[in-house]
Amino acid sequence: MSRLGVLAVLALALAGFGAYVFQTEPTWYERVRYPLRYEELVVGHAENYRLEPQLLAAMIYQESKFDPDVRSSSGAVGLMQLLPETGQGIADRTGGNNWRPEDLLDPELNIRYGAWYLRHLLDKYDDERLALAAYNAGQANVDEWRERGVEIQFDETRHYVERVQKLKQVYADAYSSELGLR
Repeated sequence: MSRLGVLAVLALALAGFGAYVFQTEPTWYERVRYPLRYEELVVGHAENYRLEPQLLAAMIYQESKFDPDVRSSSGAVGLMQLLPETGQGIADRTGGNNWRPEDLLDPELNIRYGAWYLRHLLDKYDDERLALAAYNAGQANVDEWRERGVEIQFDETRHYVERVQKLKQVYADAYSSELGLR
């Protein structure tokens, strides 16, 4: 076989392997593509706030890719991308003393507050999709949509909800033992 033929066969083999990886996304690939950090905090706060740990991990990945220092253009801060006003409101409701906006850069506090807020939304809406929509678009928007009897009205929010729910399954599959699922 000529050198060009060998290269063609190798290229086809690599393309086939690449297609296999992207179609099946084996666990090792999911772990590389979707890292899990702060698993002790994720599991602990999920348990404390009666959340599925894979949902909490999925939200953190979607919000910040597990970067505790990230800040959005809208002013959201940290792993779960909480606005300082939201952090202050949670601190007021949960007895947080001497709370400061910089506290949202602390992974432990950010995940705790984000988990508390997600539990609040799940209790309020009794629907995971609506709770995720409220986390992304705000409670006022979701309340208005419910009052009008319409579905999620923002494309970005619909995409966010679908993405988090997909990631929830990815984290359940890739990190079942770390998240205490098996």
